[in-house]
Amino acid sequence: MAALAAIVYIGFRESPEARLQRLQARYSAVAAELGAQCPIAAPEDQAAFDRCRQALFGKSALRDSLPEVLLWGRARGQPIKDTPLTQFAPDVYAGLYAPLFMFEGRATVVFDETEQLYKATLPVRFRNRLAPGQFPYPFWHDATKWGAYQSTTALLFYISPGSGRIKVAQFLPGTVDAPLAAQVAADVAAFDGQWLWTDAAGRTQPQVTLFDGLYSAGNPHLAAIESAYRALALELREGQCNDCHIPKNPNKMKHLVLLQTPAHAAGEVRRILRSVRRGEMPQDDDGKEKALPATVKARLLNKAEAFDAVLTEARQWEAAQKQSVSDPN
Repeated sequence: MAALAAIVYIGFRESPEARLQRLQARYSAVAAELGAQCPIAAPEDQAAFDRCRQALFGKSALRDSLPEVLLWGRARGQPIKDTPLTQFAPDVYAGLYAPLFMFEGRATVVFDETEQLYKATLPVRFRNRLAPGQFPYPFWHDATKWGAYQSTTALLFYISPGSGRIKVAQFLPGTVDAPLAAQVAADVAAFDGQWLWTDAAGRTQPQVTLFDGLYSAGNPHLAAIESAYRALALELREGQCNDCHIPKNPNKMKHLVLLQTPAHAAGEVRRILRSVRRGEMPQDDDGKEKALPATVKARLLNKAEAFDAVLTEARQWEAAQKQSVSDPN
């Protein structure tokens, strides 16, 4: 009986050629949809960027291909295991990072022998002329990173053979046009060490990290999200979380988790709660768990729970609005 089961299993097992064809078809469809939703446009075109963000944050082929935790970063010509990457929840990547690119609408899938993963290559261009508040954080805090983003020629999606979902996504730098790079550099303010800042009109920036343009303007919970995050941010600072979980990655974590804006923290808040409850955060300079004072830990958990609660309310409100539109009766 066991032998028969093995024969039946082998008979239905997907061949490498069939899997490659299936993934090529799937990611060609993903790329085609991206090309339609986020086509090549002027890099400063705000309306095109907004349309792209709204499309990718909602139900899309890309969103359906993301795992619970995506690893993202610059392709550095070295194995993934040796490459520093940042950890994102799907909403963060789909709403803040993927829309920064414009897509040609095609993909090429191959099997990467080194990584033992399938790899989809999607030609793209980067929106390097947007206003500073449209980037998830000041990429120009690091000249090398800013240059790499500006010169991106493709996104690389490393795909799990089993699930067919993207396990790791990277942007592939090319050669940036020197005069353009100089002009863009002149358009952004020098980085002053602030990941969140207030503009001349008194608005918190980057505005994209406040869910601007992703949640409905009429969502009654938006102000509460920002307020709850500010309360949480004070406790994150007291709990020494901001010593590590910021874009410049001072502790050189292999898989960085960002917490410096409402959107980034929203993607990680439940993992924050788990880690703090287990005593896994913060860590000392040697990477070992460091106990928080009981009062600090209690306040941090309280503010994280409050932030998570208002996020849940905001998402439920959005879901209810979509339901009422699709089913007016």
